[in-house]
Amino acid sequence: MASSRDIPPPVRPGPEVEVIPLGRVSATAVAVAAAHLQALLGLNALVLPPRPDPAHCHSPTRGQYDAGLILRELSDQPNPGPLRLGIIGHDLCLSFLTFVFGEAQLGGRAAVVSLHRLWKLEDGSPAPRAQVLERLAKVSLHETAHLLGLAHCRDGGCLMRFSGGLADLDRLGLQFCPACQRQLTLARQRLRADPDRVPAAPGPGPA
Repeated sequence: MASSRDIPPPVRPGPEVEVIPLGRVSATAVAVAAAHLQALLGLNALVLPPRPDPAHCHSPTRGQYDAGLILRELSDQPNPGPLRLGIIGHDLCLSFLTFVFGEAQLGGRAAVVSLHRLWKLEDGSPAPRAQVLERLAKVSLHETAHLLGLAHCRDGGCLMRFSGGLADLDRLGLQFCPACQRQLTLARQRLRADPDRVPAAPGPGPA
């Protein structure tokens, strides 16, 4: 009969989502985003070392960073692999939108969020640090839920509701509506049952 010494310790599951600072990003902000992904989405989140600033994704004509280009680079990994959430300090845009707080591959593997506009109030003055971190948590949860296959929601208090500006974002609480919460539970089950289920590199989805 095997002794307790012969029984291997339980294997800790690998990360289901990697949180990656892109360039110079507050370590506190990154930690807050990862903690909320674990607490509210139930995902095993791992913070990776910072990557260099993706300066080649900067659009000189827009003065912003192309979110689509960043997503393509973040999704470049062996399949299957963990989901990836990049956090950047620069302003993000898409060809058809003047700016985005974040962007994700709907049902894919990569998302990115920007701190650039979260530091300000509607009048342009600096926002309190606690409010900035709460905004970051909301956007990070929203974009990661897109990776799990959730689309935008019409429920006025659900985190999956589209936010067109800071006022919209601030009105939201840190919760999902019951319907979206059920979808998240099923999505987590599918992800853990078959990590290869998520496409390697679909096109960008809704912000």
